[in-house]
Amino acid sequence: MSAPFRFPKFFVTSPSACPYLPGKIERKVFTELSGHHAGELNEALGRIGFRRSQSVAYRPSCIDCAACVSVRVVTDEFEPSRTQRRLMRRFADLEVTACKPWTTDEQYELLRRYLAVRHPGGGMAEMDENDFADMVEQTPVRTYVVEYREPTVNGRPGRLVGACLSDQQNDGLSMIYSFYDVGPDARQGLGTFIILDHIIRAARAGLPYVYLGYWVPGSDRMAYKAKFRPMEKLGRDGWHRFDPTAE
Repeated sequence: MSAPFRFPKFFVTSPSACPYLPGKIERKVFTELSGHHAGELNEALGRIGFRRSQSVAYRPSCIDCAACVSVRVVTDEFEPSRTQRRLMRRFADLEVTACKPWTTDEQYELLRRYLAVRHPGGGMAEMDENDFADMVEQTPVRTYVVEYREPTVNGRPGRLVGACLSDQQNDGLSMIYSFYDVGPDARQGLGTFIILDHIIRAARAGLPYVYLGYWVPGSDRMAYKAKFRPMEKLGRDGWHRFDPTAE
């Protein structure tokens, strides 16, 4: 008997400042996703807490910290809160399309505006068109760019107000990166709506989970993930339910 893919080689990044917890140092372990079985490897690694970035799968491997927790939403048991239901009605007019992973100027300009407001000076702040194309198009797995647009007018597509790079796996959708309109006239709650839409899409497709990446207790940047329940986190004994507000 032979394994469906060769056991991958893993590497470790050099230590750098943690983007989530002040004073902490982060380090990642990663491996390349390549070949005919890249999708199978990505799914296997995703179940043990790895995330994908282009053709690399990575997860935190910090020496003195284990704050990053892999989390996923259980789609068929999810019930939106009253606030989330109001939000879904507010954005019901948006036209949502799952596109092939090819970048457009419109997507890039939306990303630039989003980064300038939400993450100025961050690691992606200097991303140019080629960097953005690499982020979206260099994928060895089944990937989509889900676009959110204002309603079509006179046959012309409406304005792009949100987008999410998402991987479809056998057990769910993995949200890689989302960005959306954050200008002075933007509708509030677009980021939350994009997650709600992914949960609904996954449930309709019979996919049991939406993977939200890492949740970090005590990090304001990650607090929004606690609003989507029921939620599971990955621990030493596998995935299990938890209440993020009680952590």
